[in-house]
Amino acid sequence: MTLPTASPAATRRALRELARPHRGAAAGAVLTLVAATACGLVVPPVLGHLVDVVLDGRGAGAVTAPVLLLLAAAVGQAVLTGVGNALVARFGETLLAGLRENVVDRALRLPSDQVERAGRGELVARVSGDVAVIAGAVRTALPALAGSGLTVLLTVAGLAALDWRFALAGLLAAPLQFAALRWYLRRSTPVFAAERAAAGDRTRQILDSIGGADALRAYGLGAAHRAAVAGRSSAALDQALTASRLATRFFGRLNLAEFVGLGAILGTGYLLVGAGSATVGATAAAALYFHRVFDPVNTLLGEFGTAQEAAAGLARLVGVADAPLPPASGDAVPRDGGVTATGITFAYTPSHPVLHDVAFSAAPGEHVALVGTSGAGKTTLAKVVAGVHPPRAGTVLLGGAPVDALAEPRRHIALVTQEVHVFAGPLADDLRLAAPAASDADLRAALADVGALTWADALPRGLATVVGEGGHRLTTTEAQQLALARVLLADPAVVVLDEATADAGSAGARLLDRAAERVLSGRTALIVAHRLNQAAADRIVVLDAGRIVESGTHDALAASGGRYAALWTAWSGAR
Repeated sequence: MTLPTASPAATRRALRELARPHRGAAAGAVLTLVAATACGLVVPPVLGHLVDVVLDGRGAGAVTAPVLLLLAAAVGQAVLTGVGNALVARFGETLLAGLRENVVDRALRLPSDQVERAGRGELVARVSGDVAVIAGAVRTALPALAGSGLTVLLTVAGLAALDWRFALAGLLAAPLQFAALRWYLRRSTPVFAAERAAAGDRTRQILDSIGGADALRAYGLGAAHRAAVAGRSSAALDQALTASRLATRFFGRLNLAEFVGLGAILGTGYLLVGAGSATVGATAAAALYFHRVFDPVNTLLGEFGTAQEAAAGLARLVGVADAPLPPASGDAVPRDGGVTATGITFAYTPSHPVLHDVAFSAAPGEHVALVGTSGAGKTTLAKVVAGVHPPRAGTVLLGGAPVDALAEPRRHIALVTQEVHVFAGPLADDLRLAAPAASDADLRAALADVGALTWADALPRGLATVVGEGGHRLTTTEAQQLALARVLLADPAVVVLDEATADAGSAGARLLDRAAERVLSGRTALIVAHRLNQAAADRIVVLDAGRIVESGTHDALAASGGRYAALWTAWSGAR
């Protein structure tokens, strides 16, 4: 399953919405390019006039004014073209920035299950590879298309004003150009869409292989994944070469059209000069006009490839930005809301269910530990309860409201796992992700509650110290304390701890256990227990092969001689 791709109509609609606030900037860019093109229109007739001056044998004084006019036109066109292209690029970058923000905003609000099934590499490919393609088009193709389009329109008007017969002769190139463009568009549209999709598949495969490198080495799957990366890379290369070959053939057809048009202009000029209906200078001006218009025509038609590739990437970005969010029934969840799961069935692939008709409940404020051997379904059940994975069957209620119908489940239920991400930036900003309005005193209080204030105050700049990638690197224990402090600041009704203290050393585990106790105090909690001492909860639920096989207190289960008793005996003996 991949993330959605927008239709052409939806893509155009999204662009109009993004451009609406910037119509003034677009108008300014167009007017500047019109002025630049007008300066360029002066050149052919002035050069034609110079030809007639030379042929008529006039003196050197007759050349001075035209040469100065050419100089002024050249300078004016150069300056105005540079300014106009910069304005067009700035307009395009502004739209791209707005689209990028919309994509990231929607991606962060999409159901985690949808993103995970598509593969995080798919999302990364869109916000990196596709954005890079569009950005390149914005910086080069968009100014070229805007400038070339205006140049073609105004130059054709100038050619017709010179003599309508020259314009008619030049139009002989148009059918060839139209046929070439029609041939190209019919073949290139699917090619560029396939090229962007293949590039996305390649990025996704590379990221998946790099992200799971340790597991691949452990299971000896490195060769298989290298072959998969090579296969995806080869497919992407094949699509890129196909697009390149198509473009080469397209430009060959355009060159033929240029030859036909220019030949028709010169032939018409020969006849008109012979009949005394035009001067040699006028013919030269017409040829220069045609040559001048043909370069931007080639640019317009040639940039269709770049524009199509960017359009394919744009459709993929708009597809994410417009991806439908799950319907929300509102966020009216009681602050002391409990959790009720009924008939939960879940499978990552349809033929291999992980959870089978699971049902349990946690009363408001109750702490429930999930226990079982590796692969029993503990983590999957925790993620279903947290709303990360929607169940294939059954319902999860949070305070009486379905979790998958809440507009913002994270306001009410927090999931803390072993994999804690420390965002790059000041420590205070990292904490405020959970509570943007929190004061420094609030941040320090949360850090103190999880036992992290001592090391936070010892940082070079305290809460202003940059942490994460490129900054101060936190230890595993410190990163988990930071995650638990975020939970305190977010103040959810329910907390799910998925082996959140399992990777810390013995000393760190004790610190995190104490921090977790403070975080869970007064909240409903679901605790995935990696070490059975973490199972010290109000109630223990034992899973085996995706089914609940036991439920009760530690003392009752330990004395029952069942599955939990066997796990407890094995774990106690191993300590």
